[in-house]
Formats: sequence, structure tokens, C-alpha cells
Amino acid sequence: MTVRDMTAARQQIRDGEPEQTAARRQLTSQRAGTQLPRADRRTTQDGTVHTVAIEQAAVPVQATAAATIPAAVATTAAAADPVLELRGAAVRVGGRTLWSGVDLDVRAGEFVAVLGPNGVGKSTLLKVLLGVLPAAEGEARVLGLRPGQGGDRVGYLPQRRSFGPGMRIRGVDLVRLGLDGDRWGLPLPGGRRRREQAERIAEVVELVGATAYAHRPIGECSGGEQQRLLIAQALVRRPAVLLLDEPLDSLDLPNQSAVAALIGRICHQEGVAVVMVAHDVNPILHHLDRVVYIAGGGAVAGAPGEVVTSENLTRLYGTPVEVLRTADGRLVVVGQPEA
Repeated sequence: MTVRDMTAARQQIRDGEPEQTAARRQLTSQRAGTQLPRADRRTTQDGTVHTVAIEQAAVPVQATAAATIPAAVATTAAAADPVLELRGAAVRVGGRTLWSGVDLDVRAGEFVAVLGPNGVGKSTLLKVLLGVLPAAEGEARVLGLRPGQGGDRVGYLPQRRSFGPGMRIRGVDLVRLGLDGDRWGLPLPGGRRRREQAERIAEVVELVGATAYAHRPIGECSGGEQQRLLIAQALVRRPAVLLLDEPLDSLDLPNQSAVAALIGRICHQEGVAVVMVAHDVNPILHHLDRVVYIAGGGAVAGAPGEVVTSENLTRLYGTPVEVLRTADGRLVVVGQPEA
């Protein structure tokens, strides 16, 4: 890989991630093992969402999904304080309220999706959690702190921009940019730090199942392969929270299912709290622990079996939406309109 390739790759990533750059400027540097303050326990004004969360285990589809979670992680997630909290949150952009009254708790090892049609403010919710955009009402806490103060404990993958065939940087070097891409110049060869970085990169590349093609130029990788390497880049600093903005966008259905399964496995095995924005619900629904559905200026949050119902979605969309249950207990949304 030439210096020119590395410079071009860094510039493309910087150009494609304005929110991430802005968030990093606000973040305070923290080591991965630093002890963080515990999140405050609070009671929401509207107890409905909490009731749904407490009764989550009683939902058949949720019990099926939870069965794949290691017992230690599931127990820790249930007992620990939330790593992400929204209390009566609302956001306004250009004087227009995109959504309001959102209450949400996310614990370590939980996989949560923010769903809804285009233009309703799904990505904006991630910006609030990053500290890039303040909540107009209510309160947001990330790792017990105000948004933007989580440092390296918060990983972020912005909306996907594919790499063309002319991009010659290798996959492993793209992952390495997650460690030192915010620094100027090329790293010095050798040394203990360099060896530790190489070991961590190999570890996270194996975690996402990309070892076989990680040394190929990124432009020669398929869309699904590129997305796995980008997820590895977001995980390389061992975040406690991972925010993903439409990681399944532009992928075909088999790759959507494969990447969703990968994210769910990493979330549960590594104990990472994942919040993922998505447009199409069906490929990911059976992997989720919790759902935030945004439409028409309102939002509903809770377990999938409680939130993803014909009644809720019809009310949010303002048009008939039907939710069916398959023979194996999975939920399928049909008749969902495009925005």
C-alpha cells in the first residue's frame, strides 16, 4: 500500500463521516478499561415502555431470540444499569419536531434497532446519542454521562459509502484506521504498541469473519465483505456502545441477513450494546432484543413482540400495515409504505 493510497483512504473516510468527526472533537479521551460512573436510576413519567421491557421475557418471539444469548451475558444485561438512556426525549431540526416523547433503556449485550420510513429522524437519534445534536426536550445519557463524553467507549459507523474498484488500500489497513486514523502521518514500524495493534486488528477481523479477504484491496471486496470490514473498524477500539447508521443499506437480501446475524452475535458474545438504524425491518427482526419504531412524529419502544403489531404500525404510519407471525414464530411486516 502506497502513501498515496493511505492518504486517499483517510480523506474518503473523513469526507464520509462528518458526524463522527464532529463527535470525536467533543469526546474526552478515555482508555478502554477506565471505570465509568454508573448511570443514574430514574423513573419515567410514562411507565408504559418500562412495563414492556419488564415483561419482555413473556413474549414468545423474544424468548426465542434471547435463547441464543450466553447465560452470563444475559444475566449481566438484565441486572446492570442501562448504558444508554433516553427520557422523554424530543428533537427539532429547522424548527420542526421530528419526534418526541421517546423513552428507552439499552443495557450491555442488547441489540436494539431504530426503525421507520425515510425522513422521520432515525439517524438524528444517533446524532443525539453522539452529542452532535442536543435533545430539544428530555434527557439523554450514554454510559452514565452526557452524550459526547464517552470517548473511545462509543463506536460509530456512519451511513455506508461503498469503495470503488480504484481503492487499493487493503482491508486490514482500513480496519487499522479505526485505531490511528484520527492521527496525522504514518505510524512508525516495529515496537510493542505496533505489535499489540496488529494483534487486535487480526482479532477483530477474525471476529467479523473477514480473515480470508482482509489483505485484499478494499475495492475488490464485495459489498457485504466491505461492510464486515467497516464493522471491524468500528469495533477495533473495544467500544462498550456501538452505533450503526443503516449498515444494511445497498446490500442484497442474503447479505442483509448475514450482516444482521453477525451484528447480533457480536452484540451478545462481546457484551456490546448495539443501536442500529434500519429501514427494512424483516431481515433483522428476529435478531433484536428491543425496537424503537419512529413514524409520524411519534415513537414506540419496547420488545419486538409488543411494538411490532398491526395496531401500532397502522397508527404510526397512518395507513394499514399488517404484521404476520410465521409458523416458526417469526414476525413479518407486510404492506409497509415507502416514504
